[in-house]
Parts: sequence; structure tokens; C-alpha cells
Amino acid sequence: MLLSEVTTLRLGGPARTVVEATTEAELIDAVRSADEAGEPLLLVGGGSNLVVADAGFEGTVVLIRTRGIDVSADACSGAMVTVAAGENWDEFVAYAVERDWEGLEALSGIPGSVGATPIQNVGAYGQEVADTIVSVRTWDRHEKRVRTIMFTDLGFGYRHSRFKQEPGRFVVLTVAFQLRFAAGLGAPVRYAELARHLGVEVGERAPLDQVRRTVLELRRGKGMVLDPQDHDTWSAGSFFTNPILGEEAAAALPADAPRFGQPDGSVKTSAAWLIDHAGFAKGHRRGQVGLSDKHVLALTNRGEGTTAELLDLAREVRDEVERTFGVRLVNEPVIVGDARL
Repeated sequence: MLLSEVTTLRLGGPARTVVEATTEAELIDAVRSADEAGEPLLLVGGGSNLVVADAGFEGTVVLIRTRGIDVSADACSGAMVTVAAGENWDEFVAYAVERDWEGLEALSGIPGSVGATPIQNVGAYGQEVADTIVSVRTWDRHEKRVRTIMFTDLGFGYRHSRFKQEPGRFVVLTVAFQLRFAAGLGAPVRYAELARHLGVEVGERAPLDQVRRTVLELRRGKGMVLDPQDHDTWSAGSFFTNPILGEEAAAALPADAPRFGQPDGSVKTSAAWLIDHAGFAKGHRRGQVGLSDKHVLALTNRGEGTTAELLDLAREVRDEVERTFGVRLVNEPVIVGDARL
């Protein structure tokens, strides 16, 4: 199998061995077998956060295809929902909105699987999965046992978690969410662009289904909802995270650069603004890859691209931003195989 068949970038060479795990037992067994054989292991859910080398992956690829949603609900505490790692994320968001549960609606349209979301604390439009995750049940590859990690031990931060701090150690089996009953309204809107399109003020609430529809419209306008006919969506989403800067580095940015103060005193700025003001316009091309025609943060495969071309483009963008502003962008997707950025 070519890994281009299971990644949203549609890039990546062959896998030496592929195992499809449709049950939790199959998933644990596949991981344990690879570990006991000393075999390199790659876990693939939705494939939306992977940049795989053109040479492929010399090891075992486990396709996580587990399914199941278990609900325990009462009028006081809301819904406790335990979801298998292989469930499609956006389908689960739609499931929650249909049942009048708030807390996930602004995360509509994000590609990938449920099991991937706690790893990088997936977030968009003012919400993060850390807002609603209670615990994550895992297979601990070091201790060779099933472990449930509670919220307080998950180490969530901006696009960060314990899973990124200890890469490769844990295999997500299920994720437990605590979701409030919405009474028709979504959670208070935290993101100015979303509030403006909803016609509300930041901090106000809007109808739950309207929030989901609006987020999907906004994401489609940026090429961030998967569409096989639209090469702007042949991407890994936002390729670079928004930089978190110290006070001195933030002060050195141009006066009109975005600055968002953080609780710890650091300052977040916009990777998209930096890329744009470093001279890269939407649609910038390098061979058969390029920046999206809709959003400079997305690096896209225009149909016949290669991973080598994509990473060359990523280096070009990263290095020019650093030369221009003294800020080094960090890639969000995981780079797999012998490819390097």
C-alpha cells in the first residue's frame, strides 16, 4: 500500500507492512507484536497530520479503524461520551450537535480521527478538545498495559499534550468527553471572526446548529474542509503553529503584527500574518506543490506533487519568515520516514 492512499496530503511512498485494526484487541495486538519484533511503528487514523517521505515507511503501519460511541447522560452533569479512537472526528461533532450537546461545535470540519485530537489538543475558532476531555484510555507501550490518563495528567497546552511530550509511548484507545446540554445554544463564542459571522458579540451564545454551519462555511472558504475535487484541501491543515513568543521577541515584531497575550505572560502571534508579510501570497507555487489559493498556512499538493517538493516549500517559507522577523516557525504535522525539514 502507498501511504498517499491514507493521508490527506495524498503524499507518501509504500509501507512495508500494513495492519488494519477494527477492534481494540486487534489494535493492542498489532502494536505489541511490532514492539516485540523491534519493528518501527506508524499509527494512522485519518492521516490528516502526516507528511510521509516519498520512500515510504520501513516498518509496520497500523490503520486504526476502531468504532463505537458509548453515552451516559443525566440532566445534572450532561453527557459523558466515550468514543473509540478510530471514529471520524467531524462525524462525532455532528453526532454531538444533533443531540444538543455543546462544547465541540466550533471544531466542526476538522479532518482526522477522534483518537488524534488529544495528542495535539486540536483547536479552532476559540475551542479546544481540552475544554471537554475528561480522560484518555491508552495502551502504554513502555509498561505494556492499558492505562487511563485523567485530564489533570494530560498536560494540555496550545497544540500540546503529554502525548507530544512523550512521543510514541501511548496509543490512544478511547477518549472520554464531558458535554453539557445546550438547550439549543452553543458555548459562548470566543473567536472574533466567528462571532462576526454569527452576528453576535464575543462571549455571547448562538444557536448550536448555526455555529456548526458557520464554522463549516468559514473552513470551506479557507480550503480546510476535505474535498477530493479541490486541491486546496489536499493538505495537512495548518502546516505551522502560531508562534508563542517572549516579551522581548514580541516587542521586536512590526507594530501592526497581531499580538495575543497569554495567561503566562507570553505572547501569541499569527503564523499566517508572518508568512504573508514575509512575501508569500496565497497560491505561491513550487513545482507541483504550493500554498493554498485560500489560506497561506496550508501547504498543498496540486495533484502530482512529492513530499520532497512540499518540504522544500516549507523550508523556503520557514527560513524567509525567520530572516524577516527573527521568528522560527514550527511545523504542526508529523514528518514520517527519511524526510527531514
